[in-house]
Amino acid sequence: MSDAHSEVTVGAKPSARIDTSKPHSARFWNYFVGGKDHYEVDQEIGDQIKEIFPGLVDVALTSRHFLGRAARYLAGEQGIRQFLDIGTGLPTADNTHEVAQRVAPDARIVYVDNDPIVLAHANALLTSTKQGRTAYLDADLYEPESVLEAAAATLDFSRPIALMILNTLGHVAEYDQARALVRRLVDGLPPGSHLVISDSTATSQGMIAASEAYNASGAVPYYVRGVEEIAGFFDGLDLVEPGIVQVTEWRPDSGDATARTAVDAYCGVGRKP
Repeated sequence: MSDAHSEVTVGAKPSARIDTSKPHSARFWNYFVGGKDHYEVDQEIGDQIKEIFPGLVDVALTSRHFLGRAARYLAGEQGIRQFLDIGTGLPTADNTHEVAQRVAPDARIVYVDNDPIVLAHANALLTSTKQGRTAYLDADLYEPESVLEAAAATLDFSRPIALMILNTLGHVAEYDQARALVRRLVDGLPPGSHLVISDSTATSQGMIAASEAYNASGAVPYYVRGVEEIAGFFDGLDLVEPGIVQVTEWRPDSGDATARTAVDAYCGVGRKP
């Protein structure tokens, strides 16, 4: 790895904005996937939610596995060499750049987040092969055109780009707004680009109760949606088989112990014509 091929663009000093008194979605998810970058308040709400809905741990782990399969598919079978990962969260094992660059060492990855916790870990996140490049942008999903403009410093917008938005859109309360933000991002990408989305879904009473408990904890709310709403993000795109499915059912690896496990999380990959 070579840090000479990584870069970070930051805003305010992260330490000035980090609040450890309330649960935090990136730290909470980090606890569920077995990471170490969380605080007691995150573990407390995590343990509370596991009592309400133990299946959320499976959602976190299997969603992470989907990220790996999607990145391998795009870098391998589709020859994608550029990735724009929005709402990346805290780094754990097998981040987008690690998966993609194992397949294609010359792959370029831009991570986008405006979260001070993630920003504080950007140095750990920002590693790259000598042939490729990894960058982190302190930018906001609510300003899609600014995100695309900043990403153009690293990515070539004349060539296909994979837009990854995983477990992030639930922070946008209004569905129509979330859909419009995705559309504006996709509109700025060249033909042959791909959209990858996964998110928790309101497909069981347990997941709905877990979402309500999390939102009542003082954390920034996260809203779970219906499967048809996840599908709506892909309007105008050509869905890659098997379409909109549970994250465990999207091209599972042979021998994967979680394959076909029922989880309250759906995903899809779509290609821009």
